[in-house]
Amino acid sequence: MKTMRGLYYPNRRTWLSAALAVVALPARHVRASTMDARAGLAGSALLPWVRESLAVIGRPRWLLLGEQHDADAHQALQAAVVQVLAEQGRLAALVLEMAERGVDTRGLAPDATEATAQAALQWNDRSWPWRRYGPVVMAAVRAGVPVVGGNLPRAAQREVMGQSHWDTLLPPPAYDTLLRAIDEGHCGQLPRSQWGPMARIQLARDDAMAATLLDEGRDGATVVLVAGQQHVRRDRGVPFHLQRRAPDRAGALHSVAFVSAGEAPATPHEMSTDAVWLTPATPPVDHCAAFRGRAPT
Repeated sequence: MKTMRGLYYPNRRTWLSAALAVVALPARHVRASTMDARAGLAGSALLPWVRESLAVIGRPRWLLLGEQHDADAHQALQAAVVQVLAEQGRLAALVLEMAERGVDTRGLAPDATEATAQAALQWNDRSWPWRRYGPVVMAAVRAGVPVVGGNLPRAAQREVMGQSHWDTLLPPPAYDTLLRAIDEGHCGQLPRSQWGPMARIQLARDDAMAATLLDEGRDGATVVLVAGQQHVRRDRGVPFHLQRRAPDRAGALHSVAFVSAGEAPATPHEMSTDAVWLTPATPPVDHCAAFRGRAPT
C-alpha cells in the first residue's frame, strides 16, 4: 500500500500493545497536576509563571499543549512557553496542527516579516486567524527556531476516509469515545454513517503529528506541539501514536491541556493528559447554533 512519507498504517494487532503501554505511561512522568495560570495571565507575571511551571515539568523531548481554539489566553500561554524555552536554548522546533505536514519556516531569518512566515507555512487565515497564532509562530521565528506543519494535508484526508484499517487501531473503548466525541463535536447533526470516516481522519491527523514530532526531536531539547485539546489526549491522541511508533521513548513526552475555568472536564484524569493548566473563564458561546440554523439564545 502506498503511504504518505512518515505515516504509519497499522495492522489489526497494534492497538493492544500501544494501549497497554499508554495505560502505563503516567508512572514514567511527573505526577499528574493541575496548575492555575490565571494569576500569571492577569498581569506581567506570565513569563515567571511559565518558567516555574516548566521547571516542574522537567525536560521532556516532546511537550504537547492542547488548546481551546477560541480562547485568547491559551495562545498567550503558548507564546510564553515558546519564548521561555527559546530563551533557555531548549526549543528544538514548534510543530503546529494549524499548518500541513511538509511546510516549515526553515531558511527564514529571525527578522523575517510576518507575511513571509505566513507564506512559508501556507497559512490559512480563515481557519486559523493569524491574530491568534501569529505571536506564537513569530516567537519561534525570532529565536531562529523552525516552525513546522504537523497536520495531515487535506488531499490525504480525503483518501484516509476510505481506509478501514484505521477502525481497529484503538482499543474498542477508546474508539467508542472517539466516535461519541465526533458526534458531539458536530452537535449531533453528523449522520452516523459519517462517524467512522471522520474518526479515520482524526486518527490519521494525530498520527501525522506524531510522525512530525519524531522527525523534529533531538537530544537535550524540547519539541513543542500546539494543537486542540483532543489531539493531546493520551488515550487516543498524538501521545498514543508516539507510543506506538517509538515505545522506547514513551517516557519522553508530557501533555498539557489548557482548560478555561468553569469548563468540564477539568482534571488531568478526565482530560487524559499529564497536566491541566487553568485559564480565565471565557464567555459562553453556543457553537451549535449554526448547525441548528438559528442564533444563540
